[in-house]
Amino acid sequence: MALKFSDEALALTRNIIKRYPEGKQKSALIPLLHVAQAEFGGWLSPEAMDYVASLLNILPVEVYEVATFYSMFNMKPVGKCVLEVCRTGPCWLLGAEDIVKFLEKKLGIKVGETTPDGMFTLKTVECLAACGTAPVMQVGETYHENLTSGKLEKILNEYRQNTKEPISHFAKKHYKSGQP
Repeated sequence: MALKFSDEALALTRNIIKRYPEGKQKSALIPLLHVAQAEFGGWLSPEAMDYVASLLNILPVEVYEVATFYSMFNMKPVGKCVLEVCRTGPCWLLGAEDIVKFLEKKLGIKVGETTPDGMFTLKTVECLAACGTAPVMQVGETYHENLTSGKLEKILNEYRQNTKEPISHFAKKHYKSGQP
């Protein structure tokens, strides 16, 4: 069965596309990829990217080029909580490497892997623009700053106990409200 957006996501998509001048609908690509990722389980399968291409009337390769460039798009299934640890200079100098090692040991996975229970995926990403509070990790829309192993223990427990919203609903929150 071919992938298809829900009625709500399709209406949102149409509204996003209408924001761009006629003939410039490709400009809606990144917002539509956010919608697709939220709609299809937190990642972009080739079928999901092909579907986005069909909505914008562009070639699938144009979608693949953009989706694979940005770390915010997941190209394989991910856990309920995607732990994105900044790996750029300031964070690395202030302990991001130790944060990654701690998470790998604590969760029993390596960067790019997902825990067997499907709860956590560990990624390293480029600058999260929180250099003054390094090391930093993003989970969905939430930043966790000035990280230590003690803070990480608490953060992981909160996500396990569902006391924090783990998955970003970026597309629905922002694009629906008219924000870019």
